[in-house]
Amino acid sequence: MPSDELIEFWRERHLGTLTTLRADGSPHVVPVGVTVDEAFEVARVICSGGSVKARNVRAAGAGGARVAVTQVDGRRWSTLEGRAVVRDDPESVRDAEARYAERYRVPRVNPRRVVIEIAVERRLGLR
Repeated sequence: MPSDELIEFWRERHLGTLTTLRADGSPHVVPVGVTVDEAFEVARVICSGGSVKARNVRAAGAGGARVAVTQVDGRRWSTLEGRAVVRDDPESVRDAEARYAERYRVPRVNPRRVVIEIAVERRLGLR
């Protein structure tokens, strides 16, 4: 069960980073907005379907890509690790956009938008 401190930290407005792996195994790290469900089971990142991060996740295949999302605020930090897949169905995209709007702001219109959906397997830092 996540602590109240962890829940609050992921509700505050912070940008994070998403780390995916390139075909050669090297890390690709980019700043992103991240949302996490209430149970800390699923984290979501919205992006364009042609972005490098989406392509890296898709390249991993049906089993999903190993990824990590991290946010830092001074000495407080949290990393969520897990397997990611790309979702492009309208329902998943709408849900992720609504979650993003609640935490950050209404996202700009992007007809190529997809969701990188991360099944959280491990939490590091704040718990």
